[in-house]
Amino acid sequence: MSENIVVLMIGISTLLGAIGLGALIWAVRTGQFDDHSKFIDAVHHDNEEDLQDAAMMQAKKKAYKEKMKQERLEKERNYRPAD
Repeated sequence: MSENIVVLMIGISTLLGAIGLGALIWAVRTGQFDDHSKFIDAVHHDNEEDLQDAAMMQAKKKAYKEKMKQERLEKERNYRPAD
């Protein structure tokens, strides 16, 4: 490939990347990705059973973390280095 073609390809790809970055920055600044009603709509579609399941899963996760913490502390207390 000639050197001119490589320089042209690098220039065009840099230009396209800059255009894409500019479009992304414009979209973020103008709020194109904002969804203000997301959480309100989610509450309307959740029923009581789903909320209870979520609370139960959160309690299980917390109990598991506490159990793992206790096991780790027990291992640290019983640790004896090799002689």
